Amino acid sequence: MGTQTLEQSIRSNYLRVMDRIHDAAVSAGRETQSVRLVVVTKAHPVEVALAAVKAGARLLGENYVEEAEGKILSISGEHGVEWHMIGHIQSRKARRVCELFQYVHSMDSLKLANRLDRFAEELNIRMPVLLECNVSGEESKTGFPAWDEHLWADLAQQARQIGELPNLELHGLMTMAPYYDEPERARPFFRKLVRVRDYLSKDLPQVSWSELSMGMSGDFEVAIQEGATIVRVGQAILGHRPG
Repeated sequence: MGTQTLEQSIRSNYLRVMDRIHDAAVSAGRETQSVRLVVVTKAHPVEVALAAVKAGARLLGENYVEEAEGKILSISGEHGVEWHMIGHIQSRKARRVCELFQYVHSMDSLKLANRLDRFAEELNIRMPVLLECNVSGEESKTGFPAWDEHLWADLAQQARQIGELPNLELHGLMTMAPYYDEPERARPFFRKLVRVRDYLSKDLPQVSWSELSMGMSGDFEVAIQEGATIVRVGQAILGHRPG
């Protein structure tokens, strides 16, 4: 596939997804601008990520520090691109995350929060973060346990401590719904994250809970209908991952 063909294909897919985001927001009585798109470039080479940027993408998401580093160094500074860490962060990679990324969706422990806060201070930055919540109870998923209401008080206690860290900006929550062929089946999990957010906002009104990062290629329209402010879409724009 020639570079031009690749760019045309990705641009066409990107514009189609933007139209779908618009339609989903309108169907829920929401402003289109209330939903931001993170294009997930995980497992794609730098030329694919660059094609997404040329198509109009400004927020790019990656799961692994090692894989992301080359892409970020090649593309950062170009067209005002912002890099979002959306994958599980190993403690030993926390400093590099602060050096490379501008936003963290996958804050999944108080220990990680403390490490990111320390490195952000050393780098003289303030890092926007989201608390990753496991609302399904699936063992394969990381995140703060939040599938049962009885767990929310403990989550609030940890969120309070994270919210007090001076070099992190707590903006809201992130989740991954279970994968279903039928997007409608993911709706209860998005609704649960909204309920978690509402619970935390009453308990911790001093924190901004404005962001809900939820919804991917297979279910982002349902997520938007339930209140997503950030959707993370890879395959629907970039196609299947290589390999």
